[in-house]
Amino acid sequence: MLSVAPMMDRTDRHFRYFMRQIAKRPLLYTEMVVTKAILMGDRHRLLDFSPEEKPLSLQLGGDNPQELAECARIAADWGYDEVNLNVGCPSDRVQNGHFGACLMAQPDRVARAVEAMQRAVNIPITVKHRIGIDDRDRYEDLTHFVRIVAAAGCRHFTVHARKAWLQGLSPKQNRTIPPLRYGDVHRLKQDFPHLFVEINGGIASLEAVRQQLQYVDAVMVGRAAYDTPYLFATVDRDLYGAPVVPPTRCEIATAMLPYIEEWTARGTKLHAITRHMLQLFAGQPGTRTWKRQITEGVKRAGAGAEVVQQALATVANKQGAIASL
Repeated sequence: MLSVAPMMDRTDRHFRYFMRQIAKRPLLYTEMVVTKAILMGDRHRLLDFSPEEKPLSLQLGGDNPQELAECARIAADWGYDEVNLNVGCPSDRVQNGHFGACLMAQPDRVARAVEAMQRAVNIPITVKHRIGIDDRDRYEDLTHFVRIVAAAGCRHFTVHARKAWLQGLSPKQNRTIPPLRYGDVHRLKQDFPHLFVEINGGIASLEAVRQQLQYVDAVMVGRAAYDTPYLFATVDRDLYGAPVVPPTRCEIATAMLPYIEEWTARGTKLHAITRHMLQLFAGQPGTRTWKRQITEGVKRAGAGAEVVQQALATVANKQGAIASL
């Protein structure tokens, strides 16, 4: 029903653990991991996660069906709940590797990859893609891609409701400049009612999520989940119907302290964790103080959980003073 989008340099294991202190039920994604990195690199660094992060999907970047199938097998053995194929990233580096959004021009190749991955594992194989690329952005181009990939067995399509320009725009510009075309994704669900269609792109409030769920099966939230993470605090109750009390921001920060102590004791720099927490108090009294104290505190030698504790105490005092006025 709701997921947090895979985002490079954002959705690492520390951010995902942090998000789990806010909401337990939405699906989380890793950053995109290239198949060759898994096959030839440090798998523990690339793939390890905490049990609390589940349900969790591994997003893969690649175009070789055999390599993707092997990585899907590894992901299933590692304990991932799902494997997602990236057919939406337009960066030059990804294009040079011949994967990401450029694969929308080769739906047969994507279909072969999906088929090989599904034969290799029993967990779901899903595809995240754009509504089109360059001048291949007619609705008919979108349905042509989906029809071919669905025929290979894919049943879950996450659609970023913007086209991607493969030349001339940066990845950041490709997230904002091409206009959103939600109607194309809604129509896709109507025309393929047997498929699970998830929409992504520009959705930044729970009200917008609810509106989209009238037309599609699920909603993926990207930058808003990172920039305003407390947005997710009520979703377990309000979207999933769980009988839970939403955590306060202070409770979320406090819940992170044992995790911070554990990881800094292992030698992890405090900044690697707290950089994901800076927006916890976004829009609230004390948010500037929170960010400043943490940003300055992580620079101290041996910085640990006490930096967050001190910043939290300052924010709590400031909010208490404002509430008493």
